Amino acid sequence: MFDRLFGNRSADPAAAGRTPPGQYLTGKFPVLHYGTVPPVDLATWTFRVFGLVDAPVSLTWEQLQALPRKREVVDIHCVTRWSKLDTAWEGVPIRAILDLAGVRPEATHAVAHCEQGYTTNLPLAVLDDEDVLLADTYDGAPLEPEHGYPLRLLVPKRYFWKSAKWIRGLELLDHDVRGFWERYGYHNDADPWREERFSE
Repeated sequence: MFDRLFGNRSADPAAAGRTPPGQYLTGKFPVLHYGTVPPVDLATWTFRVFGLVDAPVSLTWEQLQALPRKREVVDIHCVTRWSKLDTAWEGVPIRAILDLAGVRPEATHAVAHCEQGYTTNLPLAVLDDEDVLLADTYDGAPLEPEHGYPLRLLVPKRYFWKSAKWIRGLELLDHDVRGFWERYGYHNDADPWREERFSE
């Protein structure tokens, strides 16, 4: 059962320095989320950036696709202890979105708003990183519904629940507001290298 879900654990010594404490490597891409996969209608789909910004943004799917794009190959780490190395993603770099909206100087945090009311929170310093994407492509193909189609946030330096699936907007704030899993006891910072899995 374990191997069917996660794949065989890797003992590759070359990967040891890339795997955070308490993690094991998988060749598969496990599907873990709360709730059901939401239906998507790209004809009415929008993505918003709002809150402490100079120019609130509401983009259609076509407008989002017209923004600059970037490819990132990154390692990802789930709080359930699997890690997957060299995953390839494409999408809109988060900095392009933040620049478009004009984030105000007093903004310190962001909340990702997703389908079905799911949220997760990040300090702006973490969100505004060069490898953070609004990703619509994984391994050369559009995201599968179970992995967040049509769009998910990709934040490689944090446990993977911070890479919110089915994202629909970003809210910029001057304070922190805990998201869904953070309110249920998951660690607010979620740094895999510090094993920040759960709150004390």
